[in-house]
Amino acid sequence: MIVAFLFVVSLLIGMPIGVAIGVATFAGYISLGGGVLDNNFLVMVPSRMFAALNSFAFLAMPFFILAGEIMNKTGITDRILLFAKALVGHWRGGLAHTNMLASLLFAGVSGSATADAAAFGRTLVPAMTRNGYTRSYACAITAAGSIVGPTVPPSSLMVLYGSIMGVSIAGLFASGILPGVVITLLCMALIAFRGKAKNLPREDNILSLLIVWAAFKRAILALLMPGIILGGILGGIVTPTEAAAIAVAYALFIGIFVYKNLKFSDLPEILARTARINGVVFLIVAIASALGWWLGFERIPQSLAKGLLAISENKDLVLLMLIGILLAFGMVMDIAAVLIIMGPVLLPIMAHIGLDPIHAGIVVVLALNISLMTPPIGACLFVLSSVTGEKIGGIMKDLWPFLLLEVAILLGFAFSPDIALFIPRLLGF
Repeated sequence: MIVAFLFVVSLLIGMPIGVAIGVATFAGYISLGGGVLDNNFLVMVPSRMFAALNSFAFLAMPFFILAGEIMNKTGITDRILLFAKALVGHWRGGLAHTNMLASLLFAGVSGSATADAAAFGRTLVPAMTRNGYTRSYACAITAAGSIVGPTVPPSSLMVLYGSIMGVSIAGLFASGILPGVVITLLCMALIAFRGKAKNLPREDNILSLLIVWAAFKRAILALLMPGIILGGILGGIVTPTEAAAIAVAYALFIGIFVYKNLKFSDLPEILARTARINGVVFLIVAIASALGWWLGFERIPQSLAKGLLAISENKDLVLLMLIGILLAFGMVMDIAAVLIIMGPVLLPIMAHIGLDPIHAGIVVVLALNISLMTPPIGACLFVLSSVTGEKIGGIMKDLWPFLLLEVAILLGFAFSPDIALFIPRLLGF
């Protein structure tokens, strides 16, 4: 109890999540006896932290983040937006549809929900506001589309999950394709359904094959990037880590020699930003791994599993409870920390009720991604609020229909393993 108490108190007084986990871990090891200066403690914690990061698969994460940062610097967002607008901008609510479709296309470049929210918060939200949308609705559309990024490959959260749980990252990438597409299409259907009631504006442009072709030619090099990554991984040609390194080389080549808007003087800033992002994530991974050892030593995962299964042996009800736990924790904690701490706890329960490891992975990733747009801690909401000046309460007023829709999609994939695993099975995973 003291471990949980200290963790909650640390969060409430504003400690960074990594430090809060460290405080809880410290208390947990002290509770085992021997004191802080005991040699076992001094050896155990650093060795657990090192072991957590000593993984070849983990290298994929900084490389993917670096590739995304380089592509963002080259102005790739604008090219993708123009292509998406050429395809769907002529519909009622054209910019709202453009926002959602661009989120799907941009996902293959960034793989990050907050990166998508920040990029479109600075570009599309002001454009939508100038064209007659309320700012709260524009932010809601952006938040709803932002979670496509960490669902569609390359997803940093999937790399983290696969590395920690020993699940095929390529298989997880394959499992994320269909949910990302479904989220995009159903959210666009919801925009179209409510377009007349909300009096969404029509754009002046018309569907023109010449305009689409011109926009496609401008965006094709960006659109090829996810194809190169996925083709190499799913074809068994390269590992996810090697694909991530190729993505960095590709992004550098495009930015320096093709678009010619990336200078060598820009690289220190890009590398520093990548290091900051990875430093935060890896610190959480390392410390949470030490906490995970303590949880295992105290048999807390087994106790939780026994408690849940004591409530019901019904597979569907247990799965529903697990999804509820993930959403609840994701609402108040950093999702990387939730994955690292709760993953080893919940995965054995999912295995016990017969979930395939890849199916379990997409359920966990979708649930945590949805929590990114859910208060009180939803990172995408805070990013959009800080970038646009819109209050979180105002965003949520227009966001809730999309939130309910995406939770329904999560439940659909959770309770339909054949659909969730269709693409992974098709590709031999």
